[in-house]
Amino acid sequence: MHLCYFDENKHGPENPHFFIGGLLIPDQKAIDFESTLGQIAFNFFGARSLTQANEFHGKELFHGKGNAKGRKLEDRVRVFQDVATFVTDNQIPVRLVCINVERHAQKYKYPTPPYRLGLMLILERFAEFLDKVNDLGLVFGDYEADEVTGAVVDFSEYKTQGKTPMYFGRPLGRLIDTVYFTQSHHSRFLQVADLLVYMAGRYENRADVPDRWHEHAVKAAWEKIKASGTVHIQRWP
Repeated sequence: MHLCYFDENKHGPENPHFFIGGLLIPDQKAIDFESTLGQIAFNFFGARSLTQANEFHGKELFHGKGNAKGRKLEDRVRVFQDVATFVTDNQIPVRLVCINVERHAQKYKYPTPPYRLGLMLILERFAEFLDKVNDLGLVFGDYEADEVTGAVVDFSEYKTQGKTPMYFGRPLGRLIDTVYFTQSHHSRFLQVADLLVYMAGRYENRADVPDRWHEHAVKAAWEKIKASGTVHIQRWP
């Protein structure tokens, strides 16, 4: 079985691209992978415990806010680099969906809300991978109070109908039970999904990356992940 983790970014007029997605973990490697991420957490926080004080957030790490406030820039950048090494060394599959919210709204008379559309598409991408490796999957998402109920109902409907309602809808039968939501500080894998979404959202749709060493270092970490051959990004529309 594979454990599938996803997170999403915030979007607005200054950032019209909505990203949702994350990674798939083979269950037989989950304990070893957790240990590796626990070591990365210990190196930065001095503790491995799954608490908000020891949680990785891409935005906070990059800008030195929240629980990363006051930390050296070099140490914060190192977290992105260490996570990139973790993903690439272990050839972890990464699946992301990028929705251009403005174009989506212009193209369709009654556009599906970005989160709802993005969830449907990322579930398809997870199921597509599981088809290739002939395995089952459990899906875990970062808890968003406004989205949880609708997401669970949508997932149930897709499975009942036999496939998603896209033009070339994909069966989701390999995704078992339901979509589980939990607070991200309870899961290192959700925190990795957060960092992946943050890096993709920051660097995938811009050519004007500021000429600062930490920008180039974090972008290089993202490019390293993309070069691993395990990343697929679906763009919509």
